[in-house]
Amino acid sequence: MSGLFQVPWSDYRPDLVDALWRTVSYTAVSFVGAVLLGLAVALLRLSRAWPARAVAAVYTEVFKNVPLLAIIFLTYFGLASAGIRLDVFTAGCLSLVVFYAAYLSEIFRSAISGVHAGQTEAGEALGLGRAGIFGHIVLPQAVRQALPGTNTMLVDLLKSTSLLVTVSAAELMSEGRLITSATFRALEVYLVISAIYFALCYPLSQLLLLLERKVRAGIPLSPWRRRRLKAARALLATAVEADMKAGAV
Repeated sequence: MSGLFQVPWSDYRPDLVDALWRTVSYTAVSFVGAVLLGLAVALLRLSRAWPARAVAAVYTEVFKNVPLLAIIFLTYFGLASAGIRLDVFTAGCLSLVVFYAAYLSEIFRSAISGVHAGQTEAGEALGLGRAGIFGHIVLPQAVRQALPGTNTMLVDLLKSTSLLVTVSAAELMSEGRLITSATFRALEVYLVISAIYFALCYPLSQLLLLLERKVRAGIPLSPWRRRRLKAARALLATAVEADMKAGAV
């Protein structure tokens, strides 16, 4: 073991920090894009218009059944051969977005469909429009159901950024390949790179698990919902106190 760790890691620390930042950037940008596109595709799948459903279904099936590596090559090399040149960051994020949006759309579609139809009918009885019903009734309940699968996709997306090494995206795996080429210490280098990925993914997965538990327990996450809940509890406490005083009289 004494001969294992011989790479001068202090020399590569700035490059590793930069690669770590790029990995996080790829993950954050791609996940936000995948969530937005996945939600749009899910709504198309639930549309009453069959052409919209057909387009969304084709998109989902295509990108669910094509390897991510092939999508990366098509986005970076294929589009360039067709005259559409994208920089590495844009091509990498676009590849991750279109791939994971297909899976997230299925998660979102299932979650939205899982909301009981009676909830929509109750919203209509209250005079809410379609947007109001979706935003205030359907979406909050769907988020609770979609959260476990979405969290899994986020961690998986973070790990999948390592595939961008194939286009020299300057993320962690690409930096590991450069260090290996300079030091010829492949075992040591990739052990360290794997440890860094673990240090990123494990705390993230635990934080997401804690978030799931809070949501499952009914704890409101947004500040305005917490304020509304606090106001409702104060109003209820006031009403109970008034009833008790009236009963005592």
